[in-house]
Amino acid sequence: MVINDELLDKLANLSRLEFNPDEKLMLKDELEKMIGFFDKLNELDTENVAPLLFMNDNSNFSRQDMVKNELPLKEVFENAVVHDNGFFKVPKVISK
Repeated sequence: MVINDELLDKLANLSRLEFNPDEKLMLKDELEKMIGFFDKLNELDTENVAPLLFMNDNSNFSRQDMVKNELPLKEVFENAVVHDNGFFKVPKVISK
């Protein structure tokens, strides 16, 4: 793929960026290096390589949900400004 000024201008416009001539030259060089790297990767034979979905073989990272150190309701609502039947009451923050 050829990186020219027209392509750089289009990319700059799409990304809402502005580049001075020196920056364009540097950016052109960097983009050519990146595309060269991907072209080099395309040379690899990946015919019999399965896609990598996860970095390891573990399938379930969830832990067991176990209650520990349960507090009595009286202690839980001790510092609550207002509570009712085991629920905290808070001021309304969304208006209709």
